[in-house]
Amino acid sequence: MSSPVILKSNRYGINLVLDDEIPFDELKEGILLKFREAEKFFKNSDIVISFEGRNLSKEEESTIIDLITQNTTINIACIADNDPQKELFFKKKLDQHQTQSIPNSGEFYKGTLRSGQVLSCESSIVIVGDVNPGAKIIASGNIVIIGSLKGNAFAGAKGDESCFVMALDMDPVQVQIATIIGRSADRGPFEAIRNRRHALDPQMAFVSDGNILMEPISKNLLNRL
Repeated sequence: MSSPVILKSNRYGINLVLDDEIPFDELKEGILLKFREAEKFFKNSDIVISFEGRNLSKEEESTIIDLITQNTTINIACIADNDPQKELFFKKKLDQHQTQSIPNSGEFYKGTLRSGQVLSCESSIVIVGDVNPGAKIIASGNIVIIGSLKGNAFAGAKGDESCFVMALDMDPVQVQIATIIGRSADRGPFEAIRNRRHALDPQMAFVSDGNILMEPISKNLLNRL
């Protein structure tokens, strides 16, 4: 690589391309330099980050996140996975339901939904932002949230149980798919993984045997759906 650290924008936020040969301590210095240079563009922003070019341990990922958030005003909302199979899966699912635009919004919504706000659409929707407690998103198709889901989400609003709800940080008050309802207060399917590392893992809620299950996204999960 001409540079040990390269920042590239992607559909989620920033893709961090890392040299796989230099020592990790030297790599950290390069990462900090790059993010300090980029801070004027991302000042006080919540961004999604992904990694490429180097296999990082969970501890190294956490170290990088702490390095950025403690030394700049940039907040890393979560870590996205560069998995082509996942991207193809979401694209296929979204394409199945994108038949009508959302008035004044379209199938792509950028921004945070705050308490008391309700966003409805007649198709699938991708939200680049958070759904806060007290906010609600309703879609006839799928719901993909590039951010945190801490409010309510209702997918398959016209009765389609094959729809799903996906969030990079999944901690909902309630998820409904078609006529089936699950709440985070319920145990079993909604037993949350609360530690800091797993909170960064994307999760999906879907219907299985008449119940809503919520699981971390994996190739095995995508193959089962």
